[in-house]
Amino acid sequence: MIGINFSFRGQCWLWQSESAAWHFIHLPVDKSEEIKFFNESLTIKKRGWGAVRVQVTIGATNWETSIFPHKESKTYILPIKAGVRKAEDIKAGDEVEVHVKIEL
Repeated sequence: MIGINFSFRGQCWLWQSESAAWHFIHLPVDKSEEIKFFNESLTIKKRGWGAVRVQVTIGATNWETSIFPHKESKTYILPIKAGVRKAEDIKAGDEVEVHVKIEL
């Protein structure tokens, strides 16, 4: 199956409101532009809020999730769930190696 596969290093950051906190990593600008192109050309199956389904690996942890467009940075952002952060000992501010796979 054809897809987009890439690895990058990114910094985990915390978004917080009064009622919730989420950890994210920004995808690189060039890869975000490539994903946006395929998403807009209908090659990637559309999801709510412009989300794109991905398979992710950090360290020894693999999971499926969605990435979301982030207007302020003009990149996609990858949510890092608590189980992954715990398994890989990731905290806000840590830089980690990420592998992303998107099936087209």
